[in-house]
Amino acid sequence: MTFRTSWISLLGAAALLAGGQAFAAQAEPMANPASAGSAPASAVFQTPQGEVTIRSTLPPAPTHATPPSFAQLAGKGKSITPAQAAAYPLLANDFDYADSNRDGRISEAEYARWVKGK
Repeated sequence: MTFRTSWISLLGAAALLAGGQAFAAQAEPMANPASAGSAPASAVFQTPQGEVTIRSTLPPAPTHATPPSFAQLAGKGKSITPAQAAAYPLLANDFDYADSNRDGRISEAEYARWVKGK
């Protein structure tokens, strides 16, 4: 590579860096009226593509109804199968955790332990 080619590459890289800094300087945060007087929970930026809102808080935790009884999920059986656990999505999601002895079924004692841990 010659000196001239290296010089052109260096000028190109400097131009890209300067352009990025200029673009970042244009995106100024606007005041968020919802968070006036408190720590900002979100910031609104104007960009060439439109308005962008950045939220810095977690959404509220979902609330769920009380778990159904063991008899309701197991039917007339002595354990809950994965198909039966599908009737209660939280149990279906935690099935492997609730099945502590890994036999593919949740006993009444395992279900009671799982409910107590919720």
